[in-house]
Amino acid sequence: MKVSQRAQSITPFLAMEFGKHAAELEAAGHRVIKLNLGEPDFGAPPTVLAELQRVASQAALPYTGALGLPALREAIAGFYQSQHGITVSPERIVVTAGASAALLLVTAALVDPGDEVLVGDPSYPCNRQFLSGFGANVRLVPTDAASRFQLDLAAVQRHWSARTQGLMLATPSNPTGTSVPAAELAAICDWAKRHGAWRLIDEIYLNLSDADAQGRPAQTVLAVDPEAIVINSFSKYFGMTGWRLGWAVVPEALVPLLERLAQNYYICASTPAQLAALACFTPEALAVCEARRAEFAGRRTLVLEGLAHAGLPVPVQPDGAFYVYIDVSHTGLDSMQFCQRALREARVALTPGHDFGPSSGGTHVRLSYAASREDLQEGLARLAAFVAGLKPRQT
Repeated sequence: MKVSQRAQSITPFLAMEFGKHAAELEAAGHRVIKLNLGEPDFGAPPTVLAELQRVASQAALPYTGALGLPALREAIAGFYQSQHGITVSPERIVVTAGASAALLLVTAALVDPGDEVLVGDPSYPCNRQFLSGFGANVRLVPTDAASRFQLDLAAVQRHWSARTQGLMLATPSNPTGTSVPAAELAAICDWAKRHGAWRLIDEIYLNLSDADAQGRPAQTVLAVDPEAIVINSFSKYFGMTGWRLGWAVVPEALVPLLERLAQNYYICASTPAQLAALACFTPEALAVCEARRAEFAGRRTLVLEGLAHAGLPVPVQPDGAFYVYIDVSHTGLDSMQFCQRALREARVALTPGHDFGPSSGGTHVRLSYAASREDLQEGLARLAAFVAGLKPRQT
């Protein structure tokens, strides 16, 4: 059987691979602390779960329109107004089968074979896989601790070419948990817009960001670039990973194109998930999500202190999401070796930086603090003992 070059070029998603190996160890009777996946341990807010139970009792749950339930699109628009003070027309919101489906639709609509797209390194691997899957020439732009592992205007300008058709960035970022400062983001988007390129911004972790010094929530890119394309999800802030529900905010001209693509690719997002998700925007559910955001901030402090005690430096402290990007170069192991041995010897699952790009992939690993405090404390203690055991080998 002949298989496509596209399929052959896809590399494994190492976060999932280490999750698979962790499950095998658990099946053999070992207790594994899983800090490899960005999956909040809380689950959906209670009112959303209750609504799902009510919806599931209905006899008929037919397809919705390909763009999503009108009521849910209106609720998401209201969320931008209440949380960010931004007016977004519900007509510009496309409800999708997870953020991955939003990225699928957008890349299918924008990318032709050979188009050059700038993407920061490190970055979430599936984002660039979608782009390259549609034939884009993904140009990875190396970043470092000095730029908080994020694209800045200077890096964009250095790597821009006549073939550049667009750029994609995530703020806050997976794997680093760092954000692009608002002024820098505005400058990057302005540069791309003036050069006729599209701007695709992953804001999946936006509402898990720290507030600013005045206590105001992190701002969406739509505040500085209303024509930017935004990807978001119910998975992280609302804790609904397995529900596979996301959305995109796109310019009006793209809406009919995405509608046709969705009709052909997957018809619509899950009807019961959409109906239940309406409860996400009630005051009760939002209060729960805000309390959980504060809990993640507390867990971050716990993790940073534990990693410092273990002798595992974090070059840039995160300000959003629930990840830390750890430099393991001083251990004498590359990131893959470190993660393999940490899983085998300490029974702690992490993600090697190779998942996220070559510039720092061999020297850094990602830890997700979406796990419970109890698991985090035990995992950090195990890692400290593991690293201490490596020290004699560093001579």
